[in-house]
Amino acid sequence: MKTYPNYIGGEWLAASDARPNFNPSDLGDCIGDYAESDAATVAQAAEAAAAARPRWAAATVQDRANVLDTVADELFRRKDEIGTLVSREEGKTLAEGTGEALRAAQIFRFYAGEAVRNAGEALGSLRAGLDIEVTREPLGVVGLVTPWNFQLGIPAWKIAPALAYGNCVVHKPAELTPGSAWVLAEIISRAGLPPGAFNLVMGAGARAGQALVDHPLVDGISFTGSVAVGEKIAASAVRRMARFQLEMGGKNPLVVLDDADLDTALECALAAYTVTGQRCTASTRLVVMQGIHDRFVKALTERLRAIRVGHALDPATQMGPVVDENQLAKDLRYIEGAVREGARLVTGGTLVERPQRGHYLAPALFTETTPQMRINREEVFGPVTAVIRVRDYEEALAVANDTEFGLAAGICTASLKHARHFLRNAQAGMVMVNAPTGGADYHVPFGGRKRSSYGPREQGSYARDFHTIVKTGYLRA
Repeated sequence: MKTYPNYIGGEWLAASDARPNFNPSDLGDCIGDYAESDAATVAQAAEAAAAARPRWAAATVQDRANVLDTVADELFRRKDEIGTLVSREEGKTLAEGTGEALRAAQIFRFYAGEAVRNAGEALGSLRAGLDIEVTREPLGVVGLVTPWNFQLGIPAWKIAPALAYGNCVVHKPAELTPGSAWVLAEIISRAGLPPGAFNLVMGAGARAGQALVDHPLVDGISFTGSVAVGEKIAASAVRRMARFQLEMGGKNPLVVLDDADLDTALECALAAYTVTGQRCTASTRLVVMQGIHDRFVKALTERLRAIRVGHALDPATQMGPVVDENQLAKDLRYIEGAVREGARLVTGGTLVERPQRGHYLAPALFTETTPQMRINREEVFGPVTAVIRVRDYEEALAVANDTEFGLAAGICTASLKHARHFLRNAQAGMVMVNAPTGGADYHVPFGGRKRSSYGPREQGSYARDFHTIVKTGYLRA
């Protein structure tokens, strides 16, 4: 079995320990052993990044664009191969894995352009004889801690802007899915960066991740993951006055009004089960008006029962396995808890047997739930949704906003009046009308409010608000 090392200071360095990476579609398939980093390894990476900081910060915008374009070119060429690894490692379908590889390529291509568009401002002063220039400089060394569910796409949308704006990077991917991050690091290692400008340290979040958050040479931390971990990162960063950017959980509502097109509403609801429901933007609360409720539930139940659950690399598979045994056990606990609270399990929620031993779970749908049930308060992060019946639009909006999260919200309606009102009044960072609550396009900001997000937005030109420091200069001729 091949052992995959860390990448630090322009060199591939083995660790003293390694962790096996298993395919959740086939537990007999070990993808490889990946380095387990300790605090000393993380410190080595942070020091390498700090040493490379002056050289990369001084690089021309064309130099930065060329590096990002080189990475994008290879991702485009190898999207099918890399997409297969993404699916094999995480369990998302082959179409989803390939789509993620393509998106990563598009992100690097976009930020190649952003590297040369990092404009400042020239302003007149209130005082005679002075000119003002407002410019942006790199933050410095950024630590990137990324999750297992989009193990290529999210690293891409953090790494690409960090490099585009002249920062040096230490990336700590999720320990469950390090393989895709390793391939991306290998591509970046050949793209023309100075040694130390990009570093990869793999391992457990409690050890390697915490060491990265705490290191004094790391000027900023960008994290995507759970609320509990995000809170700890925030506290650690504040203690040493480091910048931090957090993308955390979601409990996103999809409101379905009586006048909604049923087929559109169904497609929006079914999107909650993509990536086996392991998406922070999934619409796990289906807030449905009573006039369309029964037709909607009946049709959605039929569609869910027809979903083909199977091996991620089987082209016929429509939903792959849950990522690992711990996440599967968590999903089953939420399902059992919802039944105990009085929710009705209409379909799914049971283990699925397949020829290969894997973490297969039938997509679950609950009805007769209330907003206060645990299934509607906490993020399950699995193929589980719950229907909440409401009387009218006003109740639907109140239920949609009745959550500590605020990442995404959606509404299905033919009413422009209700659509516009929902856009203005839904307490979420991203609002969709007659469209699934999926991730945002790469050229627009991604993020939420309440306990879903903290700090500047990710993606698009808004990413520079985290990755750069604004400097105001006064010049007298």
